[in-house]
Amino acid sequence: MKSITILVEKRNNVGKKFTRSLRKIGKVPCVVYSNGETFHFSTPLSILKHIVDTPETYTVIIEWKEGGRIETILKDVQLHPISDIILHADFLKLQENKPIVVEIPVKIIGRSIGIAQGGQLYITLRKLKIRTILKNFPDYIEIDITSIGIGGKILVKDLLTDRYSIQHPNETLILAIKSSREVEKISKTEKSNNE
Repeated sequence: MKSITILVEKRNNVGKKFTRSLRKIGKVPCVVYSNGETFHFSTPLSILKHIVDTPETYTVIIEWKEGGRIETILKDVQLHPISDIILHADFLKLQENKPIVVEIPVKIIGRSIGIAQGGQLYITLRKLKIRTILKNFPDYIEIDITSIGIGGKILVKDLLTDRYSIQHPNETLILAIKSSREVEKISKTEKSNNE
């Protein structure tokens, strides 16, 4: 799995007033959780956006300006409900043999037989939650759709492996090759549900 290093400042004040003042100067309050301990810090919004606004999943090495570093993974992000600006981020310290749950992007390769016949690719999950240890983190979960015809699909149970366990039910649909008529029908249903 790819890694990114961010330089951060420890913070001792954790109240609302202090976090508001941080946000005013373009910084985001963050927390690292590690074996029952918490470490509070702040980092510029511009740096954090590189980690959050990407389909990639990274391990994040947090390096304190005051000295010291810790390897983590982004666990949760709190966004402003209207502007989508990052308000807060939670990180989890990684431990070599302790399994954790993380979201990994799905990477689709190949050109489906069904698409060549006029079908369309319908994707329901672009990321999958997996549970694994650090050394088994994949950069992405690759799905080859070359042999899938119209009406074909990939379910979670089709991707089972020893390296990690997927945290979705086995019958969860990840993608399907549907006829143009089926995709049109799905689009209309989704549109009416959103109105």
